[in-house]
Amino acid sequence: MSTRDNRSKKSTTVRIQAARLAVTRRIFLLGDRVAPGPLSRWALDLWCTLPGNAGRRRDERPKPGQRSAVIMNGRAIAVETWGTGSPIYLMHGWGGWRGQLGAFVGPLLEAGHRVVAFDAPSHGDSDPGLMGKGRGNGLEFAQALTAVAAVHGRPEAVIAHSFGCATAAVAIRDGLDVGRLLMIAPNVQQSGYLELVGTIFGFGPRTTARLNARIEQLVGGPLAEFDLRTMPDLADRVPTMIIHDQRDKEAPYADAVDLAVAWPNAEFVSTDGLGHQRILRDADVIKRAADFATAGASEPIR
Repeated sequence: MSTRDNRSKKSTTVRIQAARLAVTRRIFLLGDRVAPGPLSRWALDLWCTLPGNAGRRRDERPKPGQRSAVIMNGRAIAVETWGTGSPIYLMHGWGGWRGQLGAFVGPLLEAGHRVVAFDAPSHGDSDPGLMGKGRGNGLEFAQALTAVAAVHGRPEAVIAHSFGCATAAVAIRDGLDVGRLLMIAPNVQQSGYLELVGTIFGFGPRTTARLNARIEQLVGGPLAEFDLRTMPDLADRVPTMIIHDQRDKEAPYADAVDLAVAWPNAEFVSTDGLGHQRILRDADVIKRAADFATAGASEPIR
């Protein structure tokens, strides 16, 4: 196929997607007053649908590890391990998979640790979660970490990225014993993503109110319970480091600064120019994270 044909095909796809979005927004606009209940079910499905951009599918693993599975709610969670020793867990974010954090494997192995990476339900090679293929939620993320740790051992540390940071914190808050927590580009407040989805698809106020009730029923409490700023005691109990880039376009840097204020005992590392995904491949970030996860207190933060 020629370059011109590829461009034409891409342009057609974009136009179709734009037309579908316009129709969806029109339905939410007109239906908010007369049918907010049914629309909130659709809104929940849209909110729980995984993104699919290429950055989330990168594979940075230095080599394949040993594959296995952990069963949770009758479904298989794909697990991959490397090495021996006390385990350090890698936890991907929303729409990602275990291979994204593969650049951390080598340094952790060199430090004498076993590395445990897994795919959350509906992600990577794992079975679909309770909501079906291509859909997930934060509670399943947290439960998956706890389930995998029950099989592969107490985490010496958890290195989490993006949405995985909040869900790892929830697992720790709810009783998972973890030695250290390293959060890279954390999504601090989950309500921000809900607002973004609502803006894109045009959720009205009545639909949004019923959507919030459905989310509370789904995750067992208000979405605010997944806000990292509401868990400041975690950094008192678990040595924590936060690494965030000033030019992150997916997880606001300002939220990470707020988190550092809310968690005064956590160490905060600021980078510039790495964004939300490339930060997982930066040599300095990888070394800093590996040193923190494996060797106690890190050097002072500037």
